[in-house]
Amino acid sequence: MTHPASRTATTGSALLLAAGLTALGLSPAAAHVSASSTTTAAEGWARITFTVPNESDTASTEKLEVRLPTDTPFSSVRVQPVEGWTAELTEEELPEPVQVGEGAITEAVTTITWTADEEHAIAPDQFQTFTISAGPLPAEGTTLVLPATQSYTDGRTVAWDETAAEGEDEPQHPAPSLTTTAAEGEGHAHGAGAGDPSAEASGTEAPATEASSTEGTSTGSALTWVALVAGLLGLAAGVVALLRTRRRG
Repeated sequence: MTHPASRTATTGSALLLAAGLTALGLSPAAAHVSASSTTTAAEGWARITFTVPNESDTASTEKLEVRLPTDTPFSSVRVQPVEGWTAELTEEELPEPVQVGEGAITEAVTTITWTADEEHAIAPDQFQTFTISAGPLPAEGTTLVLPATQSYTDGRTVAWDETAAEGEDEPQHPAPSLTTTAAEGEGHAHGAGAGDPSAEASGTEAPATEASSTEGTSTGSALTWVALVAGLLGLAAGVVALLRTRRRG
């Protein structure tokens, strides 16, 4: 017999997972390995994040393998550390040289494999994110398909590698993907770090930070004025009440 407290804890975990997935733009029913990026601008450098929800009720996710494109390869790939996980980058020779930026490359990172230790595998009702810094991104309108394989502690594997033609419904196991957009101009806020993967990886997006700071300052100033006006109104009301009391006396 299931103890009520245990049942409540399980329900709470499920609700937390659902809330987390919703915040990431996923619904629990459609949870799958997905990719998002800080930018999709052609010729730029991006932080690409893979979100990995655990879909098993009994096993944990212990490994994630992501394949990178070889027809439009990245000249540089770096991984962000994840506690309890090791990352292995596999570099291979390309079928033929590919022009990337001002030069051609003959080798590139084609696979990234993250493996968890026993304590940090993704348990049921949990998810994990894995981030890389990669670039430069290929020409505008290029769809980067990034197939992923999710491995569980019970030996089961799930390949997220299906693609759908335009107009078709999403497949059962869609491959994570990104589509590049127009290159950013030199005067664009992101242009300063567009060719520096280290700047992207460290999160030095000053314009965005400044915008957030300015917005926060404006909001704080507005709240200060509101509080000041409210205080003055309260003081005035107190004075009026005091005068009325004295007159009655």
